[in-house]
Amino acid sequence: MIADEAHSSQTGDAALKLRKVLSAAELAELAELADGGEVSMDDVLAAEMSNRAGSAGITYVAFTATPKAKTLELFGRRPNPDEPAGPGNLPAPFHVYSMRQAIEEEFILDVLQNYTSYKLAFQLAQEGQSLSSEEVERNAALKKLMGWVKLHPHNIARKVEIVVEHFRQFVWPLLDGKAKAMVVVGSRKEAVRWKLAIDKYINEKGYPLGTLVAFSGEVSDAESGPDGFSERSQSLNPGLKGDIREAFKGEGYQILLVANKFQTGFDQPLLCGMYVDRRLDGIQAVQTLSRLNRCHPGKDTTYVVDFVNEPDDILAAFKTYYATAELAVATDPNLILNLKTKLDAQGHYDEFEIDRVVKVLLDDNRSDKVRQSQLMAAIEPVAQRLMTLYKEARLAYRQTEDSNDGDTLKRAKDELAALTLFRSDISTYGRFYTFLSQIFDYANTGLEKRAMFYKALLPLLEFEREINTVDLSKVVLTHHHLRDLGTRKLDLKQGDSPAIPGMDPGGGGVQDKNKVELAEIIAKLNELFNGELGDNDKLPYVCSVIRGKLLESATLSQQAAANSKQQFSNSPDLNKALLDAIIGAFDAHQLMSTQALNSEAVREGMIDILLNHTNLYEDLRDQNRHAMGRCR
Repeated sequence: MIADEAHSSQTGDAALKLRKVLSAAELAELAELADGGEVSMDDVLAAEMSNRAGSAGITYVAFTATPKAKTLELFGRRPNPDEPAGPGNLPAPFHVYSMRQAIEEEFILDVLQNYTSYKLAFQLAQEGQSLSSEEVERNAALKKLMGWVKLHPHNIARKVEIVVEHFRQFVWPLLDGKAKAMVVVGSRKEAVRWKLAIDKYINEKGYPLGTLVAFSGEVSDAESGPDGFSERSQSLNPGLKGDIREAFKGEGYQILLVANKFQTGFDQPLLCGMYVDRRLDGIQAVQTLSRLNRCHPGKDTTYVVDFVNEPDDILAAFKTYYATAELAVATDPNLILNLKTKLDAQGHYDEFEIDRVVKVLLDDNRSDKVRQSQLMAAIEPVAQRLMTLYKEARLAYRQTEDSNDGDTLKRAKDELAALTLFRSDISTYGRFYTFLSQIFDYANTGLEKRAMFYKALLPLLEFEREINTVDLSKVVLTHHHLRDLGTRKLDLKQGDSPAIPGMDPGGGGVQDKNKVELAEIIAKLNELFNGELGDNDKLPYVCSVIRGKLLESATLSQQAAANSKQQFSNSPDLNKALLDAIIGAFDAHQLMSTQALNSEAVREGMIDILLNHTNLYEDLRDQNRHAMGRCR
């Protein structure tokens, strides 16, 4: 079986169905040998599990330039096939034609040779004298505020000017004036506003440039127009006929704007420039920027202008796949057993209820309509029991939220958190079991039954999300500056190549919502430092530069693991490490570093932001846990 692109879907339900078809003869043979011509439910499940894990006689060949951990574990070859995957015996590609070799042999281009990054600095305020005292969840508020800034007409207009003028100066002259560029934005609404803004700018300047925008479905944006927008909207792509890929090949279009589309698999050799205004991480960064790497006669230069991402993060993502992509760790098959024990212990179901659901799911002798009716009758008692528990806990929480009964409030909050985590855990179980059961023969039908049971139960647990409305009606953008950090070559040949992190089911807890006043968040963004906004980038300085240096401290990791956040905040080692980090960042951030060194109040404010806004404490604890795990 040959997979031209080893997408993750091949490790999910689609792969299971395919393998079931391929192993039909074995299942038929098993049925004939069974006593009385019938097979028990456990026999059928055991056969399916064994076939998934063994797949004797089937050779899988998968091609991919950017394998995920899941892809390597499923298709990779262990040095010692007779031993399970683990340290010293990690799955690896059968054959490698690396990015490095492809660049050296001129089959593709190095797309990081001209990388320009920008930093956005801004200030917000609220109209009128009184600031909003509305409490909001911190992460939701920050996301809302940043999204509001990204959609602000001034922000888009400024970036449009940079994109168009950079394209005219550096990209358009390439390939005898036939070079093209792609603009990558973060959402469909952003794509609509960017397209309208870039067309307006081009028309005002009288530039002979044509643009297209690509995104899926339809998006509503009342500020841009009363009707919904799609690729076929005349206000966005007037006169578009046929497929956008084909239209973009023509000489009438030079710039293509995309939102969650054409970032993978899009092949246009004339692309010489890319403008990025969305967060790109890991594989997504490599796949997106690699739209530029196609060769074409006379094409030897590409340009990337990035408004969002850190160049070092982009370089690290590419270096993972520059030579041989290697797996850091193999997924522990015992995590399924641990999850089973954890879920069973909560007492929300019993073996009889599991068997009742699985029996219906395995009954192929009834119509789909009858089976669905029987399935609902089998699973609804469990779902209704859980939904009742959740509604009672939510009601108790809301009734006591404004009271002084701390014990009752804590019990209700803990019950809500436990039920929310239960739902998350059964989803995790299903996702990891679907994958791991293709590698390991667990020989335990109870695990298979639970995967089927949880899959049927999960859609019925409609737990409401506590959504706080963030009122942005009075927020105004008072200052805005895009600082050009310069163009550099991101050298793929320098430094070590990071391994691909292993699959991780995530943490085992539900964090309390961290509520703050909207005004406080705006103040945190604006007021920690004084000075010219154009010469500073306050939030990245604290949340990225200083935080990154503190995360390098093994001492702080150990102290965070051994102390509460309050105790850790008073650690003299934290203050010393902060001073060292400020001094270390002095050359690149002189003004802010000078203010921080000369003011204890500024340093105290930095510690507050680091501990309460950036998860520094939690990440240090996680680092220590992982370090201890490696030692063992």
